[in-house]
Order: sequence, then structure tokens, then C-alpha cells
Amino acid sequence: MRRFAAALVGLTLLAAGWPGVATARHVNVIEISGSINPVSSDHIQRVIEMSEADGAAAVLIEMDTPGGLVSATKDIIQAMLNATVPIIVFVSPRGAWAASAGTFITLAAHVAAMAPGTTIGAASPVGVGGGSGGRGEDEERNDVSLEKSEQVLMAFIETIAEERGRNVEWAVSAVRKAEAITEDKALEIGVIDLIAEDRADLLAQVEGREVSVAGKLQTVSVADASLRVVEMDPLTKLFNFLASPDIAFILGMAGLLGLYVEFQSPGLILPGALGVVCLVLAGIALQILPFDWVGLLMLLLGMGLIVTEIFVPAFGVLFTLGIVCFLVGGAMVFDMPEVNDLSISFWPVVVPVALGFAIFAGVVVFAVGRSNFRKQTAGVGELIGLEGRATTALSPDGKVFVRGEYWSARAEEDVAEGQAVEVTSVDGLRLRVRAAASRF
Repeated sequence: MRRFAAALVGLTLLAAGWPGVATARHVNVIEISGSINPVSSDHIQRVIEMSEADGAAAVLIEMDTPGGLVSATKDIIQAMLNATVPIIVFVSPRGAWAASAGTFITLAAHVAAMAPGTTIGAASPVGVGGGSGGRGEDEERNDVSLEKSEQVLMAFIETIAEERGRNVEWAVSAVRKAEAITEDKALEIGVIDLIAEDRADLLAQVEGREVSVAGKLQTVSVADASLRVVEMDPLTKLFNFLASPDIAFILGMAGLLGLYVEFQSPGLILPGALGVVCLVLAGIALQILPFDWVGLLMLLLGMGLIVTEIFVPAFGVLFTLGIVCFLVGGAMVFDMPEVNDLSISFWPVVVPVALGFAIFAGVVVFAVGRSNFRKQTAGVGELIGLEGRATTALSPDGKVFVRGEYWSARAEEDVAEGQAVEVTSVDGLRLRVRAAASRF
């Protein structure tokens, strides 16, 4: 009776899909498109842990990445090397690349695969403007931080390649010389294990392979497994989207522009609200991405100059200087090759944004300058130079009719009633006038 009850409970749990109970052989799929950052790193680690708990046959990481943070990459690789479930990395779809951090992750997989038309390599640290840290054997490098980070990454990738039995020599050259290769070459020299057209082809080729998982040989059995794509939750997707230097830079600039427009034209509300939202999102991005303090100070200086322009009109000069400082700071703020191989895209992002703000500042300066040379058409100052007539005798005080309005006035010398007068100045609510040549 006791055995029957236990069997009944087990069948109930299987039917209900109780967590931790494998109802069918399955492969958990992770789709990574974009930078390797703390958000995507946490997602990959969480799925690996979940796969170990729910009895997944393997974890499939489909990847298309330009690189990312060294710390985030290290956490991912540590999780992969210590995983108790086989991990398959598939550089896909066609046209994808496993650059920089993606190279490390691909090499760390139990099974590494690439789709036709994909690329792997260029794992050198980068400097300002996205320049590669790769170099020839006889070239000298003056940047000590790049040299140190390169040496550490070379040792790191060498260890990974040796652990997985991959081409160590090429792995080191991918860091030292920023070497990149196609999928055919990668298969030929032993960087990857296979080339697959799609997921189905990949699983068919992986079936029956023997890999070392947590120090023990294990045969991969995924032929009849179902694929379960594990998506990021909406908030995680937002953070992953923000974890890009380009996005952070654009949001910061958009936020400053929104606040500038709002302060210049109070009451519009929408520009100010959008500006605040953009700055908050940019702040979140800076919490995810490592940044350089010198670049951040340049950004703050630029913001200070822009705010000063709002309260101390300088015909757009301070605004322009602020934008220049902000652009320079933006190019520097993520320049940390020892921890991050991502940088702001100079030509696709920085130059268009700089050009747009330069045009905006030019329009502001032109509009303000042109208005200063125009004759005033509103306010009491517009009365100066206008002619009217005296409705009473001015000796020296009296009444005048100017611009359709009756004003109290004081004349420089006596003026007869009905005589033409010219406004010379405005003193509060009283005009100062003098006799004019014309008569009404």
C-alpha cells in the first residue's frame, strides 16, 4: 500500500510538471544578441543553474555579440566550466559574430558550433574610439593598462582553450593580434567542433558526442529533446537594452536637450518630462556599465556649462562649449580596456549627435543674434521713437495719445494741445516726450 501511494504521488508530480521533476528530455535555450554585460551574464548563470535543477539534457546558448565586460565574461565562463550539464554554444544566425568576449564564451563550451557565414575572434582589449588592442610581435605598446589587460586575457583564454582541448595557439593570437576567422577556418584549425545550418542540424550532429562535464565523461543525448527558450523577463530585457555605451550616451544627450528646451520655454512639460526620463535611464545604464571618472567629470562639466547658459544667456556659446565637453567626456567615459571591450561608436553615434547639436546651437545663436538687431515690437520699450499727439497741454505734465492708448506724459518743454509729440523714454507708467515736427 505504501509503495502504491508513493507511486501515485510521483505520477501526480510528473503530470503537474512539479519544479525539479523532469517531465521529458529537453534542452534549455538562451538567446544572446548584443553585448555581454552583468544583465546577460546573470541570465546565463541563472539558466545554467535552472538546467542543473530541472534535469535538462543540455543548455544551448545561441550567440551574436560584439563583446562585453571582462568581469561579466569571467562570471559566465566560471559557471560554464563548473556546470554539471553539457553546454553548447552556437554562433548564429548567419552573419553573426562571436567577437571579443564571445570568443572566450565559445571556447569555454563543451560543444562549440557556428552557423555558415559567421565569424569568431578579435578578442583584444580596445581603447578610445574602439581601436583594437591587437598588435604585431615587434610592435611596442605604450599604454600600460592595455598591456596588463592583454597579458591577463592571454593567460585566461589559454587556460580555457587547454581545458576544452581547443587550438591554444590561435586562441592566444585572437587576443594578442586581434585575429578573427570564419567558421570554415575555425573548424579546420580546431577552434570549434562543428558547423550547423540550424538548431535541428546542430542537435543531430551533437547527438552521441562524448564530453567532459565536471571532470566526468558524459554522452550528450539531445536527439529527441524538446527546445525550451528561456526568455528574459521585461525588466531584465530593459536593463540589457540599457547596457550599451551607445544607448547610454544617446539617452544622456537626449535628456539634456529635453531639459534645455523645457527651461528655455517653461510650461511645455513634455520636453522636460522626457528629458528627466532619459537621464534616469542613462543613470541606470551607468550603474550597469563600468565608467572612467575623468570622462564622467567631463560630462558633468558639459552639463554645468549647459545649465549656466540657461540662467546666464551667452548667445549659445556656453551651450556649444558644454556640448563639446559632453562629447569628449562621452568618448572617454567608457574607455576602460582592462575591464570592458565595449566603446561608443564614434562615426555612427558620436559624430551624428555632435552634428545635430551643433546645428541646434547654431540655430539658437542665429535666432538670438538676429532678434537683437530687430526693432522692438512688443513691450513698453517699443514706444520709444513713436509719435502721437498731446490730448492736453503739456506744461510740462499732461496727457498724450500714442499707439491707440492714452498715457500720462511729461514734456521736455511746453507742448500745445493737439501738437505732435515723440516719445523719448518710458518712466514707469509715464512717458517722456518732446514736440515733433509733424502735426495732426
